[in-house]
Amino acid sequence: DLPHGVFRLHVTAAAPAGVLTDTACLVVCPHRAYQGGEKAPQRMWALAVQLYGVRSSGNWGHGDFSDLLTLVDLAADLGASGIGLNPLHALFDDRAHEASPYFPNSRLFLNPLYIDVEAVPEFAGLGAAGLADEIERLRDNTIVDYQGVADVKTRALKLAYQTFRAHGTKERREAFDHFRQQRGSALARFASFEVVRRKFIGPWWDWPDEWRRVDDKAIKRLRRRAPRDVGFVEFVQWIAHEQLDRCRARAGVRNLPIGLYLDVAVGVRNDGFDAWCDQDAVLSGTAVGAPPDILNTAGQNWGLAGFNPVGLEDRQFDPFCRMLRASMHYAGAIRLDHVLGLKRLYIIPHGMRAIQGAYIRFPFEALLAVAAHASVEHRCIVIGEDLGTVPDNFRETLADWGLWSYQVMLFERRWDGTFAPPESYRQNALVTFGTHDVSTFAGWRDHRDLIVKQALGMDPGETSEQRHGAFHALNQALRQHGIEGTDFPAVAKFLADTPCRLLMISLEDLLGITDQVNLPGTVDEHPNWRQRLPIVLEELRNHETVVRVAQIMSLAGRGACP
Repeated sequence: DLPHGVFRLHVTAAAPAGVLTDTACLVVCPHRAYQGGEKAPQRMWALAVQLYGVRSSGNWGHGDFSDLLTLVDLAADLGASGIGLNPLHALFDDRAHEASPYFPNSRLFLNPLYIDVEAVPEFAGLGAAGLADEIERLRDNTIVDYQGVADVKTRALKLAYQTFRAHGTKERREAFDHFRQQRGSALARFASFEVVRRKFIGPWWDWPDEWRRVDDKAIKRLRRRAPRDVGFVEFVQWIAHEQLDRCRARAGVRNLPIGLYLDVAVGVRNDGFDAWCDQDAVLSGTAVGAPPDILNTAGQNWGLAGFNPVGLEDRQFDPFCRMLRASMHYAGAIRLDHVLGLKRLYIIPHGMRAIQGAYIRFPFEALLAVAAHASVEHRCIVIGEDLGTVPDNFRETLADWGLWSYQVMLFERRWDGTFAPPESYRQNALVTFGTHDVSTFAGWRDHRDLIVKQALGMDPGETSEQRHGAFHALNQALRQHGIEGTDFPAVAKFLADTPCRLLMISLEDLLGITDQVNLPGTVDEHPNWRQRLPIVLEELRNHETVVRVAQIMSLAGRGACP
């Protein structure tokens, strides 16, 4: 009869040697994670969007939460169940060129570059701020100028904050105070960290002793000494929360079964807030990666710090739970990147090569129990990115706990190179053609990824002849399923006929974009995380392929398209 939650169990027992006591972490949880509401269709589809790359008539050269509102309405009108998004985690906004959404400063807070400043009540407008010319330049760019966007948004938000401090209405002040109370010490610590890291050179472990570890007294002193600086960071997070929460609410009003689907990165940057705030629960002296394999003989170092399994258990899994809830508050589904990390992580001590790493094990079922509890509490589906080779019974254990699998058509091929038929896919799974780390459909068809890799001196992984063979295999798979043609709508029809609960369709595939979102192994050689969509958001509704694929989804029973 215990309520669901995570508790500290204290045990006292009489023994011949005297009274013995011990403690343990006790997780009381539902049998399975949330599977979707009663009204949710058994087979759905959603639009996958790299939000930063959305081009619209109103944004400042970087997609924002007002664009997301429009996308929510578009999804509802097309019969989709939701919008799938890249991670919205807070980055280092003063190092905007470090733009990967999978390299977060914090998974607990939001990236302010997604704020629509013109939707902030306290912003006086472009003319008054003197930003009109600069924003026009940013809008005209074909790739995102992160530093330019960060500069103008920071200037504009500081002006809005000044207005708020001087003339904020009673209702707005009360709302801000309520947000600060809700977020409590975590928000105060984050704001302090953001102020302090701009003051000292180098990572937090090189800071003065006062700031090397979280100290509530030091944070209170900083708030007294620099109330405006600390308050500005809190104000920006409040605005971001308000705007994203408005998108969540709009998805509910439009009856989207999923609403927002958010990606959660596998780790955090070791010099960022989460690693500083939860030092006992984060392995900041190591980096997560992968051991050597056939494709990467030197191994992989992802440069991210992962959780410390011992520290997590000592903290009753609170850092892990807070990370989940930070995204689940807004989302109807989340995807855990590299979900194998709940069982084991390959870690590499700093200063060592990737081949010199080792696996550490995690309390797998305890973490699944915590995830199931948070999932049911927030009515949020959990999808585990389980690509590649995993231990025996790993996927079966995830399924037992109600976590959905993640299947990518490009990887669903048999030993002889043929594509697996739709009926072979799993039911409780998300299915998609590709991922942000592989080629788009048009790029794969046209060999664009092979050409780019060869030009950069990288091993493309296959020859042009092998790619021709793969495309022939795709054509055969489509014909065997009674589908004519080999364009993307044909592929969408194939995927729509799988039993997978959720089909994710990327805007890059709908628009025929040939360059992939991210090319692993590159930094500046490829425009990773910087490409903007070729058409404005306002034109998507009437785009021929968008309309055609929505009709295909409707005919396949995945959603009602008007």
